[in-house]
Amino acid sequence: MESFLISGIQLLMGIALLFGGGELFIQGSVSLALILEIPQLVIGLTIVSLGTSAPELFVSGSSVIQGSDSLAVSNIVGSNIFNVMVVLGCSALILPLKVESRLVRRDVPVLLAVSTAVWGFASSGKVTWQAGIALLIALIINSVWEIRTAQEEPETTENAEPDINSDIANGGWNKALIMLGCGIILLAFGSEILVKGASTTATLLGVNETVIGLTIVAAGTSMPELITSMVAAFKGKTDLAIGNVVGSSLLNQLLVLSSCALFSGNKGLQVDNLLITKDIPLMILTTLACMPIFWTNGKISRLEGGILVGLYIAYLIDKVIPLTLPSIQDEFRLLILCLVLPLVLIIITFQALKYWNDTRKLNSLN
Repeated sequence: MESFLISGIQLLMGIALLFGGGELFIQGSVSLALILEIPQLVIGLTIVSLGTSAPELFVSGSSVIQGSDSLAVSNIVGSNIFNVMVVLGCSALILPLKVESRLVRRDVPVLLAVSTAVWGFASSGKVTWQAGIALLIALIINSVWEIRTAQEEPETTENAEPDINSDIANGGWNKALIMLGCGIILLAFGSEILVKGASTTATLLGVNETVIGLTIVAAGTSMPELITSMVAAFKGKTDLAIGNVVGSSLLNQLLVLSSCALFSGNKGLQVDNLLITKDIPLMILTTLACMPIFWTNGKISRLEGGILVGLYIAYLIDKVIPLTLPSIQDEFRLLILCLVLPLVLIIITFQALKYWNDTRKLNSLN
């Protein structure tokens, strides 16, 4: 019991340090960028997005250094699943998310393509350093493309990027460097504590580290995205809420996964077979599910948001059942496969057909 308590405290401390470190990292980075007179658009598209993905980067990087490849990869995959199902779902429950930005519409197919490519890289059981370089090159190309698109069509990204407070740079170089340094230190300590707590928890529960990475660790490192998107939804900046999820999910794969692959060196980043056969395909399916949701009535409704959150709860239950009630595991999965998923598909299809029919009637009247 005492060991469980200690590991639980480590998990909570790690998440808290990561959250605080991420905030300081963003504030310090933005301050430096403003002092260097980098355009605010570039800051919003790159530096702020990097800040919200910093916990995933430090946790997965620390996991690789400590020899826990399965925890590193499962954190990335679990974070992306959490982003789409929980962050988008909770934001839509607060306020239906209107999808107007061309930038977001373009990024979803890109995210789908990158996720599929990652599945291909991982299918051999490891992600090589060569694959890591390919993902980094894709990150550079995508970042340049995003910035150029935003500069050429500023009206499409006006509501999709975070507000940058220029007063943050008033403290000068010293304050910016102190915030940045403190943020990095907190991220480093927080990631180390979280990884230790996750590894201990997995050992005590007798489960694979992959399961802990997909659930507890992934949810903890995704807290910045959840809070950022929910605040954006409260403010009515729905494009920012969606763009934050898509941008973070892209960075998790193009930056975090590629960095971990490079850290792993010639041996490659080992990928658990459970991830290859189940969770990475699920990550792709959740992204694919966004396509019809984004295009039905041009928004994510509260109903669709509730469906996303409900599906994530079912996903968590599926992970917990083998530890608590293994005797009903098969029955639960059969229920999800034969009842829940078909019902979700029917609802999404109905929404899409209704939207396209209404659009056709409107066009015929015009």
